[in-house]
Amino acid sequence: MKELKTNLKFMWKYAKSSKKLLFYVVILNIILVATSVVGPILSAKAIIALTEDNLTQILLLGLIMMILNMIRNFFNLKANKIYYIIHKNTLSLAEIDVGSEILKISSSCIDKHGSGVFIQRINSDVAKITDIIEYSLSIIFSIIRHIGIFVAIFIINMEMFVYLLIVGFISFAIEKMRASQRNERDKEARKQKEKVSGFITEIVRGQTDIRLLNSEKNFIKELGNRITKAYDLDYKMRDVSIRYRFYTSLFDDISGFGTIALLVYFLSKGSINGATALVLYNYSDYSYGFAFLLGNLMENIKDFNLSCNRVRDIFFGKEFEKEVFGKKHKKTVNGDFEFKDVEFYYKKNKPVLKDLNFKIKANETVAFVGKSGSGKSTIFNLICRMYDPVNGTITLDGDNLATLDKETLRGNITVISQAPYIFNMTIRENLKIVKDGLSDEDMIKYAKMSCFDEFVNTLPDGYDTVIGEGGINLSGGERQRLAITRALLQESKIVLFDEATSSLDNVTQGKIQEAIENMKDKYTVLIIAHRLSTVINADRILYLEDGKIKNEGTHKELLKTCKEYKTLYEKEIKSNK
Repeated sequence: MKELKTNLKFMWKYAKSSKKLLFYVVILNIILVATSVVGPILSAKAIIALTEDNLTQILLLGLIMMILNMIRNFFNLKANKIYYIIHKNTLSLAEIDVGSEILKISSSCIDKHGSGVFIQRINSDVAKITDIIEYSLSIIFSIIRHIGIFVAIFIINMEMFVYLLIVGFISFAIEKMRASQRNERDKEARKQKEKVSGFITEIVRGQTDIRLLNSEKNFIKELGNRITKAYDLDYKMRDVSIRYRFYTSLFDDISGFGTIALLVYFLSKGSINGATALVLYNYSDYSYGFAFLLGNLMENIKDFNLSCNRVRDIFFGKEFEKEVFGKKHKKTVNGDFEFKDVEFYYKKNKPVLKDLNFKIKANETVAFVGKSGSGKSTIFNLICRMYDPVNGTITLDGDNLATLDKETLRGNITVISQAPYIFNMTIRENLKIVKDGLSDEDMIKYAKMSCFDEFVNTLPDGYDTVIGEGGINLSGGERQRLAITRALLQESKIVLFDEATSSLDNVTQGKIQEAIENMKDKYTVLIIAHRLSTVINADRILYLEDGKIKNEGTHKELLKTCKEYKTLYEKEIKSNK
């Protein structure tokens, strides 16, 4: 009960926007309950009047029942429409809030659990919660209507009421066992569905590599295995309901015969007449329906708690660690960074960075080079606080990154990766989505700075060109220049280029280099470079090896002082010949 109360309180923050509509639904259902109580009594009187050939009374009762049924149907229609509006409002608010909360979860946590967990919970569990609420309200009001019918049976014959009440409790006990066992199976089934959802996401994202590896059959086979396991668990869950419904049906058959036997006994004693017996028999089925509704309500409560717990885990669960930012807000950021004795590792006892120390001045262009695994990308992850150092401190303009609020940090840093994600929108929409109220004048201004405007003007639809999911209709260099334009539009003081030119041809690389040159002395620009030719004009180049800075200087200085840097550069020159 405590769990249900907690979950209802959690969902109320989304449903309370429709509290007026909920009030109307309650009023409508009170009217429906009233008609349910009166209906059986009128039916009994109509049957008695029929046996007594009282034609006038039959006609009058028929007219009253017709009017009652029309009222019931009208209010049912209104209630169903209101249910839909409440469902829509609650679902949209909940999905938006859960989506927002997922974006607060730390990168390491998302890497650990995989995207399928979060996709399943935002798509399936949130929808399931709102569906259950709507259905449960309907069940509750149906139960109330059934109680009204029980009241009518009590008025007609108390002994039959007691018998049907006992039958109802036994049926409910069976339904309760069914709901409990089904719930346990449902937990397992949902976990497996998360794995299926995650794997499908991986297939869609990695479809190009899957094709190039000629591994379609292997991936489809694995997908089939996961889907089969999910459906096997789903079947086990449904099998519980199938078996218990069979037990319920058997009990209904037995108790149905008991009802007939009891009515025959009452008739033989003369305590009821044939018309009353007929009414009682017709409405005795409601005792079984009542138990069925209670069972469904129990099942819905367990489903609701399970789905709600899974969604609440996103907000409050210890397994989903959130990003934590400081409270200090800086109106202006210069872009001075300092790493002081920084140590970091993704896995224990396997350090990626070891006692790392360096400074970066505002508006300086600094490059990080070195072999794979030397710690370059980790430095960027730490600067953006995707991860925190295990030891040591990182400061921005003299303030520890851990003390700064999210807006100060993320609002002043833009990362341009090797494979920036481009949204399935027009070029204009891809740019406007990062800055509200973006004018065409500013859009073109920054597109020129990133050497992107010239390309856009060659397109038939210009900035209104739809570029496909992931920017599929653009080349690698065009995607990079669009990403640089987006970064410039954010007007962040610090721009990080993470291997932004590693997979581009020389001509395109030249365009990207030109865009970077246009940013020089206006932004703090940090570059991770695979191609050293990209960074020869950097103010400083830091050469990393095994998580430490082995040497630093300008391109010319490193050619003289750093053997490893010189070797890398000479290899690059040879490969370009």
